[in-house]
Amino acid sequence: MTSILTDSSKSMRTDGNTYVGNRFVHVKNPHLDSMDEDILYHLDLGTKTHNFPAMFGDVKFVCIGGSPNRMKAFAMFIHKELRLKGSEEDIQDICAGTDRYCMYKTGPVLSISHGMGIPSISILLHELIKLLHHAKCCDVTIIRIGTSGGIGIEPGSVVITDTAVDSFFKPRFEQIILDTVVTRSTELDKELAEELLNCSKEIPDLPTLIGHTMCTYDFYEAAVVCVTLLNRLECDQINSPHEVLLEYQQRPQKLISVFIKKRLGRQNSK
Repeated sequence: MTSILTDSSKSMRTDGNTYVGNRFVHVKNPHLDSMDEDILYHLDLGTKTHNFPAMFGDVKFVCIGGSPNRMKAFAMFIHKELRLKGSEEDIQDICAGTDRYCMYKTGPVLSISHGMGIPSISILLHELIKLLHHAKCCDVTIIRIGTSGGIGIEPGSVVITDTAVDSFFKPRFEQIILDTVVTRSTELDKELAEELLNCSKEIPDLPTLIGHTMCTYDFYEAAVVCVTLLNRLECDQINSPHEVLLEYQQRPQKLISVFIKKRLGRQNSK
């Protein structure tokens, strides 16, 4: 089990193209730093075989989603949006040595697939947070980008989650740790949610709202931004044309792009 503890409450800010702050990602586990080697098996990375600070030390944003293809597409999209050097076609899967997850780095942004289901997501988050710790990353924002059904919400609406609830409509996530049930709150960063909502106002024809998300054992730190594919009060089948669904899937990516560029002081980039 890993828990995040920030070393400072200093707010994050941008100064031109420089990202300023000093809130380091810290895993609350004193044994990590005394280990001879920490192997992140499912990412095909290790502290002896890879220089984590050199590879990932500048990471400020981590965007995760279920589909490998979607997260590769997002990596190429954000590369273009941030006007980074090189070709987006040259972006390589850092986790190519494993078929569990894919990971792409574009400037200060990591784009990672997390698969489906509780174990897959939990394993990814466990190893991801240790990666950020070993890389000595600071001021990192983690956001899940995805799709979902909606309840009383029009298809195509982008929902920024403020609280995730379980099947009992409770804002909690339960885990068994050494024969003890540990319950954690699933309320997300409300300031981050409001910041994302404000970013959405800069994108034409992007209906966006803050709301609850129901999930079974899914749990994320930071923010969650999903587009709804249907209104479950009207139907439970996805009948929209394929091209419409593709456009819907791009909506959270557009919002996160505006958010990242604003945080980096590049909101005027076209």
